[in-house]
Amino acid sequence: MQKTIIATAIAAAMALSACTSSQDTNNAKAMAESQQSNTDNVLMRKSTLPYQTPEFDKIKITDYEPAFNKGMKEQSAEVNAIANSSQPASFENTILALENSGELIKRTSNLFFNLSSIASSDEVRRIESEMTPRLTAHEDNIYLNDALFKRVKAVHDNKSSLSDIDQRLTEFYYKKFVRAGANLSEADKSTMRSLNEQISTLETQFSQNILASFKNDTIVIKDESKLAGLSDKEKANLKSAAESAGKQGYLISLVNTTRQPILASLENRELRKHIWKTSANRAMNVNAPIILKLTKLRAQKAKLLGFDNWASYKIDDQMAQTPENVFEILDDLAPKAVARAKREAADIEAIMHEEGVQGSVKPWDWAFYAEKVRKDKYDFDDSQVKPYFELNSVLEEGLFFAMNKLYGIRFEERNDLPVYVDDARVFEVFNSDDSSIGLFFFDPYAREGKAGGAWMSEFVTQSFQNNLKPVVYNELNIVKPAPGEPTLLSYDEVSTLFHEFGHAAHGLFSQVQYPSLAGTATARDFVEFPSQFHEDWAIDPEVLANYANHYETGEPIPQALLDKMLKAVKFNQGFNTTEYLAAALLDMEWHMLDADDNVSNVQQFEQKALAAHDIDYAPVKPRYKSNYFSHTFAGGYSASYYAYLWTEVLAADAFAYMDDNGGLSRENGKSYRQEVLSKGNSEDLMENYVEFRGQKPEVDALLERRGLKD
Repeated sequence: MQKTIIATAIAAAMALSACTSSQDTNNAKAMAESQQSNTDNVLMRKSTLPYQTPEFDKIKITDYEPAFNKGMKEQSAEVNAIANSSQPASFENTILALENSGELIKRTSNLFFNLSSIASSDEVRRIESEMTPRLTAHEDNIYLNDALFKRVKAVHDNKSSLSDIDQRLTEFYYKKFVRAGANLSEADKSTMRSLNEQISTLETQFSQNILASFKNDTIVIKDESKLAGLSDKEKANLKSAAESAGKQGYLISLVNTTRQPILASLENRELRKHIWKTSANRAMNVNAPIILKLTKLRAQKAKLLGFDNWASYKIDDQMAQTPENVFEILDDLAPKAVARAKREAADIEAIMHEEGVQGSVKPWDWAFYAEKVRKDKYDFDDSQVKPYFELNSVLEEGLFFAMNKLYGIRFEERNDLPVYVDDARVFEVFNSDDSSIGLFFFDPYAREGKAGGAWMSEFVTQSFQNNLKPVVYNELNIVKPAPGEPTLLSYDEVSTLFHEFGHAAHGLFSQVQYPSLAGTATARDFVEFPSQFHEDWAIDPEVLANYANHYETGEPIPQALLDKMLKAVKFNQGFNTTEYLAAALLDMEWHMLDADDNVSNVQQFEQKALAAHDIDYAPVKPRYKSNYFSHTFAGGYSASYYAYLWTEVLAADAFAYMDDNGGLSRENGKSYRQEVLSKGNSEDLMENYVEFRGQKPEVDALLERRGLKD
C-alpha cells in the first residue's frame, strides 16, 4: 500500500501545529490539567534516551492532553511574540523563529498521531477526535495571522540576500501561508477556519471508521471444510486468530485493499464471493456520507483560494504541477493496462471453463484462477517460495545485507531501548566508519488497533539546526503465525519490506539544516521514489543468494524455482496496473468536482468516473474503493494517489541506470545517497535527480518493469 501513510493531523502537527479555544469548558479542562507536575509527564521534556527516542515505557495515555494543552499555550506565546515584534522582519527573527517554535506541541503531536495509527484504542480515538479540530484551529491562527504574514512576506520579498538553504526555508513558509489563505479577506479567513475544522473532523472520522472496520468486518468460519485450499499452517493461523479474538472457529480478517490475499487459495467460490463483497462494502454506510461532505468542503476551500477544484490546488505545488499532466500519464497507460488485463482474463476463463465454471471471471475469481494460470504458464506457486522467505532472514540477511553492500551501513539491535509494542524491534544504524546515523524501529505484524497497509514515519526528524539524528520506523501488516511457528513471507510481502525501508533510508540519510525540509518532507509525487527504487534489490541475485534459504534445512532456493519466480514476477501486471490506475483516476475525479457539483451516490459516482476513462473493466475493481480509500480521504494523499505511478517512472529509470552501471555497488550507493536521499526538500527535486542520473527520467523502464512493453 500506502506505502507512506501521514494523516492530515500529523502533517499539520509536524509543520506548525497548535490550537487555541475560547470555550469555557476547554479552558477549565486545560487549567485542571495544568496542575499535573511536569516531572510526572515525560512528554513535557526532551527524552533522555539516545537520539531522543520516545520513552515508551514511561509515557501514559493520560500524559497527552496536558502536553497538548501546555504545548499549544507555549507556541501561541512564541508565535504572538514573532508577529508583534517591534524589530524589522528578518530571517532570524521571523522565519527561523517560526521554525524553532512549538517544540512541545510538535513533539507531542508527532508521537501521538504516529501511535494513533500503530496502536489505537477507544481512549486514543477520543483524544484524537477532540484534539484534531483544535490543532487545526490553532494552525489557522498561525497561517491566517495578518501581522505574522506581513513579516514573512517582508523576508520573502528580500530573500535574494539569504543563503540558498535559508531562501528555501523562506519560500517554504511563504507558500505555506499563501496556500493556507493568508491573502484572503477577514470574512474569507473566517470561512476558511470553518472549512478547515469541518475537513479535519471528517478526515478523523473516516480514519477511525476504517480502524473500526478491521475489528468489525471479519469473517468467522465454523466449518473447516470451507477452507479447502489453505495449508494446515494457514488454517492454524486463522484458528489462533479466532482464539485471540475470543471466537470459535477460524477468523478471516481483511487487509486494507480491495484484493484479499486469501482469495488466491480458497477453493470454495461462495466463500470467496462472501469475503470479496465484505471487503468491497466495508464501512460504506458510515463513510459514504463523509465522502460526499468532505469532497464538497475541499472543493469549496480550493475555490476560496482561487483554484478550480481541489486537485488543481493540491497538485499546484507538486512535481506534476497540473491535473492535466497527471491525466496525461494515467490515461496513456490505462488502455495498455486494460488490454493486458483482458488477455489475462482470457487465460483465466479458459481454465475456469475447463473446470466447469461457466461465464466470465468475477472479481472474487481472479486471484484464485490467476494462480492456476501462473502454475500452468510458469509451473510456479507462490507457496513454493515461502519456506525460503523467513521474516528474520529476509530482514537481516536480505535487507540489511543489501543496504550494507549499497551504502556501507550496518545494523545493531538495541534490546536496551523501550518499544511501543512487544513485537517491535529497534536497531541502531551505523556508517562504515562506525559513526552513528540514527535508530530504526521495525514492527511487522497486524493486530487490533493498527491501521492497515504498510508505511514509514519518524519519531524524530533529522536536523542540523536542532542537532538531531533521525529515529524512523517501518510498519507492516503481516499475519502473525501461531506460537512457535515461523513467519514465512510471500514475494509481495518481501517486496513491501524492501519498499518501506526505502522510505526509512530517505529519513535516515537526511543531511539537512532545517526539519521542515528534511527527510521525507518532499512533494507527494517524489516521496515514493526512494521506496519504489529499493524494491528491486529484493531480487538482486547477490542479495537473494544471501537470504533465500529454506527455514528448516538451510538449503538455498533452487535455481529452477528462483528462475520461475523471477519470470512470474511480471505475471498479472495487467490486473495490477489496472486496479492501481482505477484507484488513482477515482481519486482524481473525486477532487476534480466543482464546489457547486452535487453528488448523492458514492457508488454511482465511482462507476461514472471509471467509465469516463475507459477503465470500468468489470472483473478488475479499483485497488481501493472510495469507502475505504484512506490514502485520499484520511491519509494526506487526496488528489495525490497518482504519485505512486509518477514516482515509479523515476524509480524504474534510476534502477535501470544503476543496473547498467555496476548494480549493487558502494559507488552507486554513495552517489544515490548523496544526490537524492540526503537532500530532503532542501533543493529542487528534479535537479537532484538529474544530478544523480545525468538526465530526466524516461518512461521505457517503467513499461518494462510492469511488463507492459510489447
